[in-house]
Amino acid sequence: MDQQRLAVAFWFLLAIVLIAVFLLVRQRRVTRALLVRAEHAEAWARIRAEEEKHLVDARLPALAETLNHRPVEVPGPRHPQAAEGDERVLALFADSVRNATARGEQSARATLKSMMRAVQSLSNEQQVAISAMQDRHDDPDVLAGLMRIDHMNSQLNRRAQATAVLCGSWPGQQRSASALTDVVRGATSRIRDYLRINVPAESDVAVISRAVEPVVLAVAELLDNGARHSPPTTSVEVNFQQAHNGMVVMIDDGGVGMTVEELQRAARLLTGDGGSDINRLGDPPQVGFAVIGVLAKRYGFRVSVDTRSPYGGVRAVVFLPTELLTRVSKPAMPDNAVALPPEQRPRPVPAVDDSVMGRTPGGLPRRRRTQNADQGTPSSVPAGTADTATAPMERVPVEESSGQLRIAAGLAAWKRGTDSGRATTPPPVAEGNTQA
Repeated sequence: MDQQRLAVAFWFLLAIVLIAVFLLVRQRRVTRALLVRAEHAEAWARIRAEEEKHLVDARLPALAETLNHRPVEVPGPRHPQAAEGDERVLALFADSVRNATARGEQSARATLKSMMRAVQSLSNEQQVAISAMQDRHDDPDVLAGLMRIDHMNSQLNRRAQATAVLCGSWPGQQRSASALTDVVRGATSRIRDYLRINVPAESDVAVISRAVEPVVLAVAELLDNGARHSPPTTSVEVNFQQAHNGMVVMIDDGGVGMTVEELQRAARLLTGDGGSDINRLGDPPQVGFAVIGVLAKRYGFRVSVDTRSPYGGVRAVVFLPTELLTRVSKPAMPDNAVALPPEQRPRPVPAVDDSVMGRTPGGLPRRRRTQNADQGTPSSVPAGTADTATAPMERVPVEESSGQLRIAAGLAAWKRGTDSGRATTPPPVAEGNTQA
């Protein structure tokens, strides 16, 4: 009996040991597998954390720079298998940035547009006041100062007008058809260095009414750009060239030219598509080419600056298609008019206008107030006083310096351009004019 009990106990203990060994081996295998899985999960978590850090620190900022139209390459993922959801994140981020940029740009445009309208209104009121003072005062020094103020006010109005156009406004003025020469003169009167602009001779080609103000503003920006980027001792030449289906205005300066990057930027802005984002115009903003591009695209003419000027600078070319042009009649000569040969033609007298009465210390002409129509003309003077009334007015001595004559002639040319532009300008049209 004892031996049987010992045998049963032995086999029972052996079974327990075998079961324990089996369970131990199995547990070790399970533990090893769990450890491997834990290591894999930890490694994946590290990879994912690195990829998220790469997304936040590198990919998203680069995408934001790209959306701001800067030449930045967006890097790819470090671990593509861990970046399956990042593309969706990038797409959502891009949409958010575009929407925020559009809202900010729209708000900035609306603010600038409202501000420029206020500036233009004040400038127009100031112009009315200056014109009234010019009519009231006879003192030549006062008139000379008023003309300078008038010129500066014209430049201020042009800057405000250009900014408003860039923000979506219309030029704001409706003119009658004007000769191309008058268009260039009007543009010349709006820039600082108007004395350096050589305007071509009269042309019978005219710009239609709805395009006069846009072309004047575009040419003024090109003239100002050429004058500012060329030596002050040089001139800016303007010439007309007849084309098959339009007219070309060529503006040549003697400046330093433009780099390849500047030419590329100018070409992009002049198409009218590159100036939509006012935040990309630099600091301080350079609105010239952007405004020209907006006007050219809106009214159907073309502008380019990719040609080198024969004077070493830049040649700006404004192409006006036939649709924007018309003809103006030139004054006909009398039937009995006979052209004299060169040796018989009267030589020009180097004297200023009969209304000039000396000069100011600054070299500007002193002018006598002319009679208004309602005050009578020499033809209405009684016969008994005809000799006195028709006596020639005192002329200024010819011994004036060439510099003073140049200043006086340039100031008179600016005044003619300003007056010719204002004479055909009715009150500003309402915003969104269907004719513009």
